[in-house]
Amino acid sequence: MIPPSQPADLDLNALRSEGDINLSARRQEFAREHLSEETRGALAADGQVFLHQSLSSPCLNVVRKAKGAWIEDAEGRRLLDFHGNNVHQVGYAHPRVIAAIKQQLDTLSFCPRRYTCDPAVELAQRLTALAPGDLNRVLFAPGGTSAIGMALKLARVATGRFKFVSMWDSFHGASLDAISIGGEAVFRKGIGPLLPGCEHVPPPEPLKCPFRCGTQCSLQCADYIEYVLEKEGDVAAVIGETVRCTPFIPPPDYWRRVRAACDRHGALLILDEIPIGLGRTGRMFACEHYGVVPDMLVLGKGLGGAVFPLAALIAREGLNVAQHTALGHYTHEKNPVACAAALAVLDVLRDEKLVGNAATLGEHARTRFEELRRRHPSIGDVRVLGLLMGLELVRRTPEGRVEGDSDLAEKVMYESLRRGLNFKVTMGNILTLTPALMLTQAELDQAIDILDTCLSLPRS
Repeated sequence: MIPPSQPADLDLNALRSEGDINLSARRQEFAREHLSEETRGALAADGQVFLHQSLSSPCLNVVRKAKGAWIEDAEGRRLLDFHGNNVHQVGYAHPRVIAAIKQQLDTLSFCPRRYTCDPAVELAQRLTALAPGDLNRVLFAPGGTSAIGMALKLARVATGRFKFVSMWDSFHGASLDAISIGGEAVFRKGIGPLLPGCEHVPPPEPLKCPFRCGTQCSLQCADYIEYVLEKEGDVAAVIGETVRCTPFIPPPDYWRRVRAACDRHGALLILDEIPIGLGRTGRMFACEHYGVVPDMLVLGKGLGGAVFPLAALIAREGLNVAQHTALGHYTHEKNPVACAAALAVLDVLRDEKLVGNAATLGEHARTRFEELRRRHPSIGDVRVLGLLMGLELVRRTPEGRVEGDSDLAEKVMYESLRRGLNFKVTMGNILTLTPALMLTQAELDQAIDILDTCLSLPRS
């Protein structure tokens, strides 16, 4: 039952794109049955002081500890965290990240704007050395949304154009400029006029495709982007998530075709890898799977080591053309403590071979998920790229159509929480699983066993 404070015409389906609904009857049932009076009191106190918003507040539970691949709630229950807002590539509270932060606090805790500092310069050098092609210029920002804003401004300055092409259902952040290029109703609906010049095209997802591709993408969606670029004639950039964090994994030729279309029509290509970069897909950057180099690459989330908010815009050398304007000008754009955390993240990814671990565990997960699909007809598509994983839950209608099963997905999520596994549901029916890259195979198997158990429970 929706609380009376919510609008009577609230469209729950519109809320299901980016995460699970925090207003549902199952959420209330979970709180009544699973949470202690003390925890419910803490959640009530949270609800009294924070503005309520879809997806996050009112909150689900109270966290008291986060370590490695696990979180622990206020009642001492440990959960494997296969959500983590995608900040925990190296796990929570990694000792090397924490040590780097403590050391930097004792050395230099802040760097005023107009000055630079050694950790910021070293981090920029490390990122450009890792990035593909000639992505040799960097700006830092205090969050991914801000970095997206910098990319949009740079594209306008560099091209002299102001239009953007992006995808429906995409997510690039929650600020007004980011939701203008984003394509999710939960962020756009009822907000009013958005940034002008934002054109949207269908995403490369066959089941949502207006070109009626069926179950296999024919890349007509990529050809349509070229059609829009040609007709508009003055598009500054195409911006997209290299791999949608739902997840949906575009076909191998998709980004190569879009890259070529951008080159033919003078548009830049901006790839958003805020949640999926830094090894989650089994490569350091997801664009490496597609053999393309964007004009700009945006990173965030895990860059701050699950401690600091930190994002980076990495651009081609030839885009160093905005000396006359302020693209970011953020107070904490060269925060030495955040940069020290990020340097430790890069060290851990390299020394503990976490990118390779993500690739190896991803293949193990794929094998186990396919075995689950043979036993559970409710599993539709299985989506795996490294440790970016998703299970689509479906049902067959009396008319014989296959459609997403949002009710089952929500049920499985809450049953999994009761058994020690945390993840989120996206697009209403996709179990989205994004664990720490330092996960062990035993922990992965434990999580999949919990999913198996929950999918086997009788429907209620």
